Amino acid sequence: MVVTTQLEDVFLLKTNLHNDARGSFKETFNLKTFEDYIGRRINFCQDNVSVSRRGVLRGLHYQLDPFSQSKLVSVISGKVLDIVVDIREGSPSFGRHLSQELSAENGFQLFIPRGFAHGYITLSEKSIFHYKVDEYYHPESDSGIAANDNTLGINWQIPESEWILSEKDKNRPNFDQATLFNYNTDLYG
Repeated sequence: MVVTTQLEDVFLLKTNLHNDARGSFKETFNLKTFEDYIGRRINFCQDNVSVSRRGVLRGLHYQLDPFSQSKLVSVISGKVLDIVVDIREGSPSFGRHLSQELSAENGFQLFIPRGFAHGYITLSEKSIFHYKVDEYYHPESDSGIAANDNTLGINWQIPESEWILSEKDKNRPNFDQATLFNYNTDLYG
């Protein structure tokens, strides 16, 4: 099942969980079904897993062109608040964000296309977060926005005094100082 969100091209996906006497089974990714859902070809090339404790905030991250990334994210264990920000200047939803809880229990996956910043904070005591990307990490293209930016006004559900951030994320620029994308540029071309 796919659910559209208030941000163009950002999709929430729900996988089917099959339970029986042995336990459970779910298909977490099927390329054909996924591409049918989102209406474009995606070539995921790397899977990543991060383990975090409560209050760890990772974000808001993105890679600049020509190495921009799409992501398909989900939670294997625990619960996070996932945030996606439209950073495509000229977009009808430019500067707006989507806030979505992802957990092992709700089974949601979130597709974040190129041109969006992404971050999450762990709400449970521990989380195991999984994400697929369609471009390799390029340190020279790494970029981000301060999670506490006043313009964005994101409610991370945990007070800032309890956030655990990397040194890099502590020094990210505010939204109005960040290098962003142009809505009219085809990031998949």
